[in-house]
Amino acid sequence: MGGKKALMGMRDVSSCSTYNYGDALYWDTRYIQEAGPFDWYQRYSALRPFIHRYIPKSSPILMLGCGNAVMSEDMVKDGYEDIVNIDISSVVIDMMIKKYEHVPQLKYMQMDVRDMSFFFNDSFDSIIDKGTLDSLMCGTNAPISAAQMLGEVSRLLKPGGIYMLITYGDPSVRMPHLNQSKYGWKITLYIIPRPGFERPVGSSSKSIVEPVPLSESGLLLPSFVMEDPESHFIYVCRKTQEESFTPTNSAIENDVQ
Repeated sequence: MGGKKALMGMRDVSSCSTYNYGDALYWDTRYIQEAGPFDWYQRYSALRPFIHRYIPKSSPILMLGCGNAVMSEDMVKDGYEDIVNIDISSVVIDMMIKKYEHVPQLKYMQMDVRDMSFFFNDSFDSIIDKGTLDSLMCGTNAPISAAQMLGEVSRLLKPGGIYMLITYGDPSVRMPHLNQSKYGWKITLYIIPRPGFERPVGSSSKSIVEPVPLSESGLLLPSFVMEDPESHFIYVCRKTQEESFTPTNSAIENDVQ
């Protein structure tokens, strides 16, 4: 969507436009004006290695802020069996219900991610967020909205469950929200270039499916070089029973074995 495309170039909240991306009316209007499918940031094909690594195909999955993206459809074609898709816009949910009425693996519900009380605690093995937290961070009362959503995500995840956040936000602006003791999340970071980016000749051959080391404070190491300044960040947050988690290289390595 036009509004979503505007979000793609932002690196922090100060870059947000005056649109209220947390408001249902804004999105209802958008989806009426631009009804064609649109995927935030990355298509499923680019995210597939990460989703396969962390999310079993039989896992009950919640897709936050699904919009009219085809990612859930692509996941079903790839063998995923149970995806509940929610969005604040009743307009887009009505569209998607009609579009996928013959696909039993996909369910669509109108819901605000800041209040998902419809679901019981520990309802999902996996929760995927591709741009929804970013959207709230560009709305009014951003810190409060983010805390409300992340609190709900933590509540809905089963112990050992995965919250996968795909975002434009680097660790300096996302880790303060994610790395909180009340969630008890073990966090692994990946960085992938934007679609169409070509690596410069002679650049590092490091695979994008390798986790990125973080400092003890949860930031990128000073020596880390990001080849594409418009890269996207994938935070894999695993719900643990621990009270807190400090990202370390050893913890990151253990998480992907």
